[in-house]
Amino acid sequence: MKIRPSLDQNGIYNVTRQLQETVWLAMNASNNPVILKSVNRFRFQNERDVLMHFQSKTPFIRPLVDEVVDPPTIVLKYLNDNLLNASISQRLTSTEIKHVSRRILEALRVLRKDRFVHTDIKPDNILVNHGQDERFTDVQLADFGSTVPSDSGYAKEGDLIGTPIWRIPEAHLGIGWSTSTDIWSFGASAGVSIDHEDYELKTLQRQCEFFGPFPMTYREICAPETLNTLAYIMQSIPPEKKKPFARITEKEISEEDKGFVVKIMKLDPRDRPSAAELLHKRWFS
Repeated sequence: MKIRPSLDQNGIYNVTRQLQETVWLAMNASNNPVILKSVNRFRFQNERDVLMHFQSKTPFIRPLVDEVVDPPTIVLKYLNDNLLNASISQRLTSTEIKHVSRRILEALRVLRKDRFVHTDIKPDNILVNHGQDERFTDVQLADFGSTVPSDSGYAKEGDLIGTPIWRIPEAHLGIGWSTSTDIWSFGASAGVSIDHEDYELKTLQRQCEFFGPFPMTYREICAPETLNTLAYIMQSIPPEKKKPFARITEKEISEEDKGFVVKIMKLDPRDRPSAAELLHKRWFS
């Protein structure tokens, strides 16, 4: 299969393998791999527009390299792995976690500066290239199809966004969200299977168990029925479980790393630090 681009940079792309329903691996005229993504019109236009706006502002966003008119397709830089697969094959060291975190926070800092929300920060949307002298030579944030301005109707109306495991508490509760959603998802570690009939409630219980209780300030942003739900959640958790990292040993995560994550995982979105603030934490020094 061959696709001829509208922006004639490298001629024809030879599709070699389908990766997902609308994502393909291809080779350009120089025999270098690229990613072709053909999506519904809104997501195609949105991801293209977001990348064209931001990719010149930071090297930590996976860039658009070309586009195809028919069928509507964007051509993206190829990276050879994602953080989810990399961490499954070999656990990341503390140094590697900091290396990746700094670069993703730099990308989020740029998004926040222009008041945009990625909405789907998760390990499989963090792409990496493997190196020899260092484990990751490139780290870039990917998948901007659902990225929206923080003052959009989706944000104001509290649309359900992201993947359940990394979804913010306010999205589960139907509360409006903003740029702090990306900070929570960046630091999240608790989750529940999405096929659970009560996965919204179960996820909120886990979030409260690890990072609760929900603060009294939620009265300012929640409807009465939502407050009743939160009260039920907090009453259902035994006291011995209300502790961050209760099941995690010092060998698995250091006290320094725990402290950094706890600073991020604030249940009230107004209490979460920005990416720029996190980049100045001693944790990175």
